[in-house]
Amino acid sequence: MPWYVLYTKPRQERKVADSLNAIGIEAYCPIVTVVKQWSDRKKKVQIPLINSYVFVNIEEHHREAVFKVSGIVRYLFWLGKPAVVRAIEIEALQNSLEGIVASFEVSAIQKDTIYKIPEGPFQGFEGIVKNVNATTIQLLLVDLGFFITLTR
Repeated sequence: MPWYVLYTKPRQERKVADSLNAIGIEAYCPIVTVVKQWSDRKKKVQIPLINSYVFVNIEEHHREAVFKVSGIVRYLFWLGKPAVVRAIEIEALQNSLEGIVASFEVSAIQKDTIYKIPEGPFQGFEGIVKNVNATTIQLLLVDLGFFITLTR
């Protein structure tokens, strides 16, 4: 089943994802923890990584079922069709939010070569080496369409 992107009302992402999961529709809202500072205190709060968007894994002919939940505005469209996100991209997003790469070893890695990530949330992904120095490697992950920097 493909992953579709839902556009939600502002600050309703977690509520929508929880409600969809409660009625049996697989939904994913990537959450990050950030430190917010007020004049009198600091506090760790969990906020959505992507504002006003929730990913939903549902069959095409059941797409209208999501509108049973309040807080959903519409599906996100691309070129006149509902936007589809590949499962590998959702998986990579989930893995990247689980943790960070603890360490890696830089040895004889040349610019513009292919490097396979040995461990961590992006384990097994291959990237094109764009920059190398003593402590970091900058990779272009072509499958996911973004750059990642690994730091020793």
